[in-house]
Amino acid sequence: MHRRPLALLSAGHLAVDSCQGVIPALLPFLIAQRGWSYGQAATLVLAATVASSVVQPLFGWLSDRSPMAWLMPTGLALSGIGIAAVGLMPSYGATFAAIVVSGLGVAAYHPEASRFAHYASGDRRATGMSLFSVGGNAGMALGPIMATPLVLAFGMKGTAGLVLLPGAIALVQLALLPRLARFRPSAGHASHGSGARNRWGAFTRLSLAIVMRSWVFFGLVTFVPLYFVADLGTSKADGNAALTVMLAAGAVGTLLGGPLADRLGARVVFVASMGLLPPLIVLFLLASPVLAVVALAAIGAATIATFSVSVVMSQALLPGHLGIASGVSLGLSIGLGGVGAALLGVIADEIGIRGALEIVAVLPLLALALALTLPGGRPMRRSGGELSPAAAADSPRPAPRG
Repeated sequence: MHRRPLALLSAGHLAVDSCQGVIPALLPFLIAQRGWSYGQAATLVLAATVASSVVQPLFGWLSDRSPMAWLMPTGLALSGIGIAAVGLMPSYGATFAAIVVSGLGVAAYHPEASRFAHYASGDRRATGMSLFSVGGNAGMALGPIMATPLVLAFGMKGTAGLVLLPGAIALVQLALLPRLARFRPSAGHASHGSGARNRWGAFTRLSLAIVMRSWVFFGLVTFVPLYFVADLGTSKADGNAALTVMLAAGAVGTLLGGPLADRLGARVVFVASMGLLPPLIVLFLLASPVLAVVALAAIGAATIATFSVSVVMSQALLPGHLGIASGVSLGLSIGLGGVGAALLGVIADEIGIRGALEIVAVLPLLALALALTLPGGRPMRRSGGELSPAAAADSPRPAPRG
């Protein structure tokens, strides 16, 4: 496992996902200043997640056909420019458009970056992918930390400062692209991988499980700050701090989930996480503000720990189409989770935020049922001379060229 390139890719993941993490933190300010409804606010989350995810399989398909490493710094730059413009826009439509631009930058970054993380992980795929993913988790947590003081100090125009981090890392990645390119396998190995067995049926079931998990995640990301303000009577800053705790705990869960998946199997980790979520969400809804933050930490760790694990599972099920596997598991399936967040916003307008979160508590059970049908319960095992899907994700790769 090559830690330096993984660190660079993870830093880019942090910067690009911080642009997504900013959006929920801005919702209470946008609602208070511009009088938008919960449904309108949730639709902005939908715009971000759909733009950043639905087109990811297309980027993945293109990168499967030919190298497109330049998409990484380009995506970083677009994501930063779009999110910086959010607070400068004069109308709901213009704000929506700025969020779409940022989302497209996020979409451009993920498939190619996850491909190179796969190459650089060696024979510890789940651990390597967890190191890559934790950058994204940390970025989601960093978003509210960056946005809240900027908006409190400078008003909505303070979002202009959010371009600095992704812009700086884009320049670094652009300068180091030749070094990253050395980790791309030779043509012979690439063609061999493209002929490996692809399990489309299991991949489809896994993708549906990821959708259910994403409904849970984006429902929480959207409504946790609003729930703390509307139902628990805290300040907007306290609500955003609670969201940050959840996302930061998710980063810790990601670091633990990867090694556990390498040791116990990715499916085991995914199933266990989905089984833990319903009681934890119920506990959150019954708790006082302080205990609710504690429950959120456990929820964040259980939910977000499976993000890197599900990418490894997807790449193992589609070894001949790493870009598509990454684009769907990191993009399309998660984007459909954003659709669920928008639907929950409409529901929250009718029955309240608490009622919407009670629905969120049921969704992990659907993901659990789908996950139980998947192969690959044992890590690092061979059967009949062929790697199992879980083990395929951990099989050794050739050393980088150069």
